Amino acid sequence: MKKVLSILLLVVLALSLAGCSEKKPTAETFNLSKYADGIYFAQEDSFNERTGWKNVVTFEVKDGKFEWIDWNAANRNGGKDKKTTAADGEYGMAAVATQGEWHLQAEAAEAFLLETQNPYAVSYDAETGKTDEITGATITVSYFFELVQDALAKGPVGRGLWEDGTYYAEVDEFSNGYKYSARVTVINGYIVAANWDGVPENGDIGKKQASIDGNYGMVARGGASLEWHEQAALAEAHLLEIQDPTAIAFTDGVSDDISGATMKVNYFFELVDKALNN
Repeated sequence: MKKVLSILLLVVLALSLAGCSEKKPTAETFNLSKYADGIYFAQEDSFNERTGWKNVVTFEVKDGKFEWIDWNAANRNGGKDKKTTAADGEYGMAAVATQGEWHLQAEAAEAFLLETQNPYAVSYDAETGKTDEITGATITVSYFFELVQDALAKGPVGRGLWEDGTYYAEVDEFSNGYKYSARVTVINGYIVAANWDGVPENGDIGKKQASIDGNYGMVARGGASLEWHEQAALAEAHLLEIQDPTAIAFTDGVSDDISGATMKVNYFFELVDKALNN
């Protein structure tokens, strides 16, 4: 009986402690002065399967206030960030949106947060993530505010290792019909997107797409456990995790650091290092 009572007491104590833990802030309880000064950064866990984009936020908290905020996005193919793509007229939202290009609507959301100083002080539709409270923004803004909340919960992280921008490098010669290439996107100093591909010697279908289409045949012809594009994706994900293309060991081009990748991934990391240091 005493044992049962002891177990019940522990359960009650655990529930009590859980109830005392800090709850998620609301529009009324949020207090930015509780957060440390510094640069905050957060990104979505994965790229959107339909659009190919991954939202990213960076901001600075100073003396209990948002000093500046940047809402951006990276594409799974590397290349320009979303704001630059939109500003260059290559995103195409202006043709279908009454409020203008994506970067302008993102800036409207940023301005709203700088004015309110509260990422919880906005309501949006649970299904669409859109709001009527921000003049000039008809896009889904839930990504932005939720990432700001996430970044605050994690604390300041500062800037990453690299200069912001888009980086590209390719090898000098073709081999087996392809020439390896690597494209990298850096936001707030962090590598947020990387694309490893092979430029075709003939035609316009790259090595990754040929593998996706089932026309490369690494599994069928070479006995590999995964197709080329699947192993390339593992290498890309590992780079985003370690952030430094030199922080990986190889044995004959293969790395035990990347579970599931049995092909020579040194080509990719060497190209990324070359691109970042050009």
